[in-house]
Amino acid sequence: MSTDIIVSGMRPTGKLHLGNYHGALKNWVELQDKYKCFFFVADLHALTTAYEHTENLAENSEQMLVDWLSAGLDPQKCTIFIQSDVPEVSELNTLLGMITPLGWLLRNPTYKEQVQELLARKYAGQLQGDENTPLAERVKGLADEDISVYGFLGYPVLMATDILIHKAAYVPVGKDQTAHLEIARDIVRRFNEIYKTEDVFVEPKALFTKVAKVPGLDGHKMSKSYHNTINLGEDLDSVRKKVMSMYTDPNKKKATDPANPEGCVVYAFHKIYNPDYAKRCEECKAGALGCVACKKQLFALMEPEMKAFLERRKVFEGDKAQLEKILHSGKEAARASAAATLQQAKRAMKVIK
Repeated sequence: MSTDIIVSGMRPTGKLHLGNYHGALKNWVELQDKYKCFFFVADLHALTTAYEHTENLAENSEQMLVDWLSAGLDPQKCTIFIQSDVPEVSELNTLLGMITPLGWLLRNPTYKEQVQELLARKYAGQLQGDENTPLAERVKGLADEDISVYGFLGYPVLMATDILIHKAAYVPVGKDQTAHLEIARDIVRRFNEIYKTEDVFVEPKALFTKVAKVPGLDGHKMSKSYHNTINLGEDLDSVRKKVMSMYTDPNKKKATDPANPEGCVVYAFHKIYNPDYAKRCEECKAGALGCVACKKQLFALMEPEMKAFLERRKVFEGDKAQLEKILHSGKEAARASAAATLQQAKRAMKVIK
């Protein structure tokens, strides 16, 4: 196993869904056997966009842990902890915030995109233009005072802190998620230039992991905000009903009509669960199979994995003592790692001797 360190986290903003599972969590399970991994519940990051709605934050954090363990994360193989349990993160975040130029944050394309998405969700009935109009144009003139807060603007610094404080060599990301990592790399270079050192931080690299594209039930991106998810640990009867409601090619009126599988949500899931998805593609194009039969076969393919997950989840969910033990152990390991880096950074900055 490599001694290189990997760091990654998820925001506990609600129930995890199949997009989270296939997009990140399954990769984490594989990575824990190859690297020294730190995986954290990013509760501080959750506050950047939901600071007014914290009533379920602690419960969401616990349920996320249960999902992680049920998916196969092993606390004997990786360090699992809650972000706010490691106060060294907040201290280093303050220090790194002192040297991060405001322009870097304002130019961050992800910041601009997320502001637009949040405005679109909040003021859905007041958007200008139609769906073909760029989102930036549709949200013009909408008030964003409650979104444009310091924490939201500065979250790339906090994200960089999460990575740098454990000297991560790699961060698992999709190819469309590199902007934040570049800010982390820029912060390392700026820190080294200002304080004449190269001994404190590791300049992290992207680890481009295989990310399955998981659409929502309606064909849009699977997201809790869009109410189009299949959740991890969801009742199997509910999953079956959702599969049967999935969006398909609207031009296929009869079972024998040829269809375009590339625009079909059901086919997108066959790509994930069906080893013979290429054959299914040809059957769909030839009109050899109806949508109802295709959906039933998809659920049959999904059911074993989801049933096994449900059974594992019941075991972990019912053992509060084990969950507390895992988080305590993870907190101690994460704090030891973070404290060492924090001390190095403070010495380099002459904050301490």
